[in-house]
Amino acid sequence: MKKAVKIILITLGSFFALFLMICIFIWINSPGKLKPLKDEQGHVISTALTEKNWLEINGIQQGYFIRSENPENPVILFLHGGPGSPELPLIEASEKAERLEKYFTLCYWDQRAAGMSFSSDIDSISLNDFVEDTRVMTEYLMQKFGKQKIYLMGHSWGSYLGVKVAEKYPEFYHAYIGIGQVTNQRLSEQLAYDYMLNHAREIDDKKAVEVFEQIDKNAASFPDNAYLMGARSAYMNKYGVGVVHENASMGKLIWDVFMFKGYTFSEKLKYPQGNLFALENVFPYVLEDNLFESSSVFSLPIYVVHGAYDYQVSHQLAQQWMDSVDAPEKAFYSFGNSAHSPNMEESENFIAVVKHIAERANN
Repeated sequence: MKKAVKIILITLGSFFALFLMICIFIWINSPGKLKPLKDEQGHVISTALTEKNWLEINGIQQGYFIRSENPENPVILFLHGGPGSPELPLIEASEKAERLEKYFTLCYWDQRAAGMSFSSDIDSISLNDFVEDTRVMTEYLMQKFGKQKIYLMGHSWGSYLGVKVAEKYPEFYHAYIGIGQVTNQRLSEQLAYDYMLNHAREIDDKKAVEVFEQIDKNAASFPDNAYLMGARSAYMNKYGVGVVHENASMGKLIWDVFMFKGYTFSEKLKYPQGNLFALENVFPYVLEDNLFESSSVFSLPIYVVHGAYDYQVSHQLAQQWMDSVDAPEKAFYSFGNSAHSPNMEESENFIAVVKHIAERANN
């Protein structure tokens, strides 16, 4: 008996020591300051701007990062996805020699209740809160950089928010650029379910077939949070139709966040809290809407960039929605080697497309 207790204590002690070492390692890598932008030779770019700051927006302190090799360049406000998942840690980790910040000034804003903007004092949230927050952030950037207009770019949840902002405040933007464009997310989830079940049958993945056959895609509760965080996430990553097409790993994404030097240790602890809050309080807005019915007429240029393998947000539906959009200028760009994140999966092609969009929008 004593020997068994001793083994248990040693095991628990080892786990605790390992956990403590990991925490210390993360803490060391959490100075809360952005890395400087460097050129291909590793020299700090003298004209570059890397800024972490806070802005009170509609009564809430919200954090943001700005990165630019030349602050005179056109400005892009990037609306992250999730909802509740700021993306600069992931974008920086996937960055190659060519970066969007060479041609544009990027503002990566942690939206209310997300990332370093998360606060346990926020107990309710509305879609209009996000739209008006975006307006304030936009006006701030226009004033800060002396621009009459900027570009609005949204990824995933940010693409849904971006459409609503572009619809209400088109006068602020040269153009709207959606990445992994949300359209009718409830139908998108059903299409993704069909794909994963059929693919599991085709490759004889018996375990996956058993999992999906127990789920009713036509139930009023579909997709519930247990499905979204469980089978959906696991098999989208396994089949290369989720966050990325190749080498998908939720562990790597989590690691990228914890290794991001722009956050302090305490801000990194807020990140998963924001994820869970948004899943409960923000994602329902996306599921309840259908842009085919609510948002298809715009008075500014609309562009969408979408990965061909994307089932996290349907590529097929995004293309159909763009066909239905009425806008002074529009284009749909399909990326053949990407799933949900072409901006990170095919970054150099993505940069070329964004540069081309800027040329089109200003002609």
